[in-house]
Amino acid sequence: MAQETAYIVQSFVMGRGTALKADRQIACKSADAARRMAERLSATKLGVVAFSSSGDAELGEFDDQPTILFKAGQLPDAFEG
Repeated sequence: MAQETAYIVQSFVMGRGTALKADRQIACKSADAARRMAERLSATKLGVVAFSSSGDAELGEFDDQPTILFKAGQLPDAFEG
């Protein structure tokens, strides 16, 4: 069981009505790279969040609660709080 950490940036645009629509996730090599990418995207996206999650990629098992590295704008409830 090989533990690894994934660094992900997820941005959002306006969907139907007031719903947010997720863009394609961007995988980054480090926490700093994810934070920088999210900061750049926050200028043009309705919302953006950078987070990390640790687990076993081979088994597809990752943390239930990701670690938020950066967030800005409007986000789904899962990323609020």
